[in-house]
Order: sequence, then structure tokens, then C-alpha cells
Amino acid sequence: MFNFILFGPPGSGKGTQSEKLIAKYHLKHLSTGDLLRSEIAKKTPLGLEAKKLMDKGSLVPDSVVIGMISDMLDANKGAAGFLFDGFPRTKVQSEELDKLLHARNSEINVVLALDVSESELVKRLLKRGETSGRSDDVNESVIRARIAEYHKKTSAVLEHYDKFDKVIHVKGEGSIEQIFERLCASLDQLQEEKHN
Repeated sequence: MFNFILFGPPGSGKGTQSEKLIAKYHLKHLSTGDLLRSEIAKKTPLGLEAKKLMDKGSLVPDSVVIGMISDMLDANKGAAGFLFDGFPRTKVQSEELDKLLHARNSEINVVLALDVSESELVKRLLKRGETSGRSDDVNESVIRARIAEYHKKTSAVLEHYDKFDKVIHVKGEGSIEQIFERLCASLDQLQEEKHN
């Protein structure tokens, strides 16, 4: 099983690249946002608990999110691997994910971090805001605050996996195809090393 985390600030192209990577490597996409919405729609115990918290404006606690990920891993034992998107976001979540995978004789093989300059992110998000209808994509100061918040919160996750030499920085600027080729080159090299 080959598992990796795709990392990148808002506007880095994670969503676009995730879809392409999942199709090419036959991975299971594990997005915590999608998982939450799915559990709520199915009215599972975890979903109902999450909905209650979200309706009050509270954040869903790690234990609930970890529970959903655990269920997803168990439901997809035959998967070639997982692409984690939007998770983990904290050092604690990283450690919990490592424990979950370790219990299943697996691990995070690599963290691919898309590096994009702030000016490029702002430009992309403002452009997306013209068509997305997302209110957080039309105001430059809101966009810059989101990017700063992303870096502040997630640097601990990169530090955690950096200790195990599992972080690869990938230039996230250029055409969608150029970025995809860079990501694939990193993954192919890693898989080759894993099999040798």
C-alpha cells in the first residue's frame, strides 16, 4: 500500500492535482471534508455527532475525524493506497494518523508539498472567485489571511514528517500538466526505490 499526503495552501491546485493523481495511481481519495459530508448524509453515529457540533459552529474534534478515517481504511483494505487531502492539519493529527496506519502495517510514504508564491496564490484565488461564487475568494485581504493561517497551522505537520525525511517540495507553478509531471516524477521515483 502506498499512502501519501498532498499538501498545499489555498489556491495551490491540490483539488485539480488530487483528481489526476488518483486516476493515474488508482488511489483512494481521502478528503476529510468529503468524508464528513458523506457521514452526515448517511446519518451514521459519527456523522450525527459531527453535524450536531457543526450546527453549533464548533469544530469537529480530532477523535471524530480519526474515527471516520479509521472506518474508511477498514472499508478499503484492498486499496492500492490512499491520497490524504486536507488531513492531517496538526501535529496531533499527524501522530494519530501514523498510529492508525501503523496498526494496519502501513505508513505515510511521502508528503508532497506544493510550493507556490503568495502573489501567485492571490492571483489564482481572485481569478477563481470570479466564477466560484465563494465569498472567501474575492477579497485579497481575506485571501492573504487564509494563506497566513494555513502556514501557521500546518508548518507543524511538515516538521513532523520532515523528521522522518518524508517531505518532498514540488514547484506548484506552471501549467497544470507541468505540475502534474513534477508530482508524478517524485512519486514514480519513490515507488521505484520502495521496490528495490
